[in-house]
Amino acid sequence: MKILLTNDDGYSAPGIQALYEILCVDHDVVLVAPDRERSAVGHSITLNEPLRMYPVKLNNGCEGYAITGTPADCVKLSLFELLKRLPDLVISGINPGCNTGININYSGTVGAAREATLNGILSMAVSIKQGKTIDFHGMARFIGRLANKVYDNKLPLGTFLNINAPDISIDKVCGIKITRQSSTNLSKEFEKRTDPKNRNYYWYGRIAPQDSKADTDVNALSKNYISITPIQCDITDYKTLVELEAMKLQ
Repeated sequence: MKILLTNDDGYSAPGIQALYEILCVDHDVVLVAPDRERSAVGHSITLNEPLRMYPVKLNNGCEGYAITGTPADCVKLSLFELLKRLPDLVISGINPGCNTGININYSGTVGAAREATLNGILSMAVSIKQGKTIDFHGMARFIGRLANKVYDNKLPLGTFLNINAPDISIDKVCGIKITRQSSTNLSKEFEKRTDPKNRNYYWYGRIAPQDSKADTDVNALSKNYISITPIQCDITDYKTLVELEAMKLQ
């Protein structure tokens, strides 16, 4: 397979480096990622300044590319300028910190996978819950096996996979759960502080996601399962679409 790797943590982040190390053994892998951390930029693209791309050395001595833009920029520039042949699969990650529930909407990791899917490329976003153990290499091996299965069986057009692992060694994971997106982990808290000039400033408060419903991504992680959630790019509410047509609004 020809695989494009990207992320929102930068080309030198340990998660993407672990993926490259594992996947390049059996596949033609190209790493194209932001030149710095771009967490929580969602699906944004760069419009008001030029994008620059330059080669960089990876931890294993191989060469990748850094881009002065967002994760979605990395995918776009790779597909339409850098690569001579479109990849068979795009993998975004491995992100240190889960991207579950409401957080999917803010995630640069997920944004990159969505961008690939919008362009007809099979893709997945991969994250690990922040905690005591972040097993990048174990998760990379799991993704290597999963990538082959997904490639062989494909996904519906406009759908990608959002994959999250718990904060334990991969050999201690209880299994895999196919899940839906939780709707309970909406961040509403800020930590208010005061600077030396007596001016207020704010940090987003951290929340511990919880969801008692067994079919959600958040619940799966809390039970030490890997969560795999199929995400659709088309966000049309088709039920309401029919209802609005019946209202005869014109």
